[in-house]
Amino acid sequence: MRIAVTGAAHWHLDLFLPALLEEGDVVAVHDPDPAAARRIAEGLGARAATDVGTLLDDAAPDFVLALGAHDEMAATARTLIEHGIPFAVEKPCGLDAAQVHDIADRARDAGVFAAVPFVWRQSELLAVMRERFADADPSYLSFRWIAGPPARYRDSGCDWMLDPARAGGGCTINLGVHFIDLARVLFGDDVQVSSATMSNAAYGLPIEDYSLVTLRSGGRVFVGEVGYLMPGPHSNFDMRFSIKACDHYVIATSPTDVEIVAPDGSREHVRAHTTNVAHYPVFVRDALRRVRAGEPPLASLTDMAAVMDLTRDAYALAGPLPVRPRTPQEGTR
Repeated sequence: MRIAVTGAAHWHLDLFLPALLEEGDVVAVHDPDPAAARRIAEGLGARAATDVGTLLDDAAPDFVLALGAHDEMAATARTLIEHGIPFAVEKPCGLDAAQVHDIADRARDAGVFAAVPFVWRQSELLAVMRERFADADPSYLSFRWIAGPPARYRDSGCDWMLDPARAGGGCTINLGVHFIDLARVLFGDDVQVSSATMSNAAYGLPIEDYSLVTLRSGGRVFVGEVGYLMPGPHSNFDMRFSIKACDHYVIATSPTDVEIVAPDGSREHVRAHTTNVAHYPVFVRDALRRVRAGEPPLASLTDMAAVMDLTRDAYALAGPLPVRPRTPQEGTR
């Protein structure tokens, strides 16, 4: 399979790349930054391009992984749909709900495979839960997932993530959408935003560095807490996931450990990957298998559009950020 990558300077490329190289040949790389496109392409022995349409015409890929800045994603997706090429596009797939609904409708009408890496759908944590109870059984879920500081985006050459005009927001649209999607998986489509609080108090940047969103489906409650607050290297997290379902209580406090409290109060520890990082290769292999088999994606742009509707509602409820933005230099000290 001939594979191309667009917006390849995105910091998530390394999460997808090993599985892409196992599954096919990465023949072309795009990025608007010519130097980045050349550097990444040379490392892969691929051709480089700064224009998506030119890349598709010259390389004729069978599949495209679409990364890049959030304000460029919808245009890239439209080009891929017009060319009829199967693709996966990194969340949030656009700046706002209107953009994502537009490309979701286009992909559906054109019958183009368009997957979104909502990797918690394929997580070992979800597998552990499903071994013990049905998706409809959880009544209360709390997911706290605090990632590294915003300086990591500038360090990786993705400082556009700190500009709401280019990123669409901060940790809510970047990290929180994973859990909003998971709430929809477990609760169904009848999910509403009950409350939302966001702040940029930690760094004073124009994007929120902390977000707490509560979702409700009938009497069931889902709490998603995310932030850019944890000092340390990439992929280090302050996390605690708690799920109440029937008579079970499930707790995850590390990227590899799940504790299940049974109805009799006994405790079982299960080794399972609980965060997103380990599941990107699973997503890649599954998406490419589905393309080859002519099956739809596990999570589509239509799912992303529904998540963006809820994300829009969360931002509206949270209101303007309370802290005056500092300069970028002040904001990452």
